[in-house]
Amino acid sequence: MGKQLTEMLKGTLEGIVLALLSVQPAYGYEITARLREQGFSEIAEGTIYALLVRIEQRGFVDVEKVPSEKGPPRKVYSLNAQGRAYLEEFWKTWRFLTERLQQLQEGAK
Repeated sequence: MGKQLTEMLKGTLEGIVLALLSVQPAYGYEITARLREQGFSEIAEGTIYALLVRIEQRGFVDVEKVPSEKGPPRKVYSLNAQGRAYLEEFWKTWRFLTERLQQLQEGAK
């Protein structure tokens, strides 16, 4: 799967992270750990941090700085109303694509 999986993840990772944040606020490392628990072991922490900057700039999340026992305060991200609306659109698009892909796969048999 290698390169193909990497390319597909690029297009969906934003929605995946927003979906995680819709369940519970989290900071960068927590998000990476949750992704790994879900089987997304190939995603680098740096990729997640860059994505968090983008979704913050796009206004999809609220950010709260929380003191850390080790080092500087952590930025905890929580999904806001704009992010929830974007996530809902992501899921609609996802359902559309998966239905069409399923039809293509069944037609190829």
